Amino acid sequence: MITMCRNTGSFRLSSLLGAGCLAVALLVNPAVPLFPASQPAMAQSVRMVPEGNRIRSQPNIPYASSRRTAASRSSYDAKFEKVLGVLKRDRGLISSIKRVASRYGIDPIHIIGAIVGEHTYNYDTLDSAQSYYVKALAYAGVRINFEINGEHVETFVERPQFDRCRKAHIQESSDRRWSCYENVWNSKFRGRSVEGVRYPKKNFNEAFFQPLFAGQSFGLGQLSPLTVLKMTDRVARQSNFRKLQATNAESVYKATMDPNISLHYMAAIIQDSIAAYKSVGKVDISNNPGLTATLYNLGDPWSRAAKFRRSGQTWPRENYYGWLVNDRIDDLRALL
Repeated sequence: MITMCRNTGSFRLSSLLGAGCLAVALLVNPAVPLFPASQPAMAQSVRMVPEGNRIRSQPNIPYASSRRTAASRSSYDAKFEKVLGVLKRDRGLISSIKRVASRYGIDPIHIIGAIVGEHTYNYDTLDSAQSYYVKALAYAGVRINFEINGEHVETFVERPQFDRCRKAHIQESSDRRWSCYENVWNSKFRGRSVEGVRYPKKNFNEAFFQPLFAGQSFGLGQLSPLTVLKMTDRVARQSNFRKLQATNAESVYKATMDPNISLHYMAAIIQDSIAAYKSVGKVDISNNPGLTATLYNLGDPWSRAAKFRRSGQTWPRENYYGWLVNDRIDDLRALL
């Protein structure tokens, strides 16, 4: 999710329909310290990342995003202006964003950036926050199970291939636990035949957590059920919401769809990204909404922070999504 640059590029979204960015996936366990106990990670100096973009022009936009936008007979400029207009009109939503951001100790601009980026480049455009309340109520009456071939995900992960995920330090964290399950699925089951069963060449979220819908993410924050399950411990510690379980799929879908809940999960994702880059990458990205937006878009911040630390780069960089946020930061700040 990352690449940064100087904020000098002009904003010409409509003409930037191109090949996708390359994301590097490293399997790094955030529970394993990168420094000895006698030298805590945070004891080393942390550098503040400057504001703005590190690169002059917007990185290429993935083909999937350009295809979706073309299919809707729209443009990135039009989608950006539409979501900006919705947020300007919905002062109640802006108040909620400010309140949740304060609870999680982050600048509300990070949440604004994630919403704008998702609805400019992702599956749909934002019509109103109210529409997501309505959808959340509609899903409440639908029976959903997270399963594959009739087998629930919680039963599936009892297989011996997942033994390493049962270590105490992994089980104690919902993020580590579900990330471990995801990594094992990708390495041992995805697109493979195991014990006579052929498993689909789909990622973990698509294989188990999409029983009703074609899309991979939903709601105001375009969250996936898997991401919600990963962040449930962090949210429960800082809110009045209980921890979610995969056995209660309806509550997981409600968390993705109901803005009253999903804003907390958005804030938790951003908070986790900032923590990862401070702890592992030794840089503070809290003043650069383009970087937090990049990480929100790509996911896996702990692995990406480790990759950045080893890269020798001076600063992390934003992708096409985060570049937009930094480039139009004055428009976004005006919402607050």
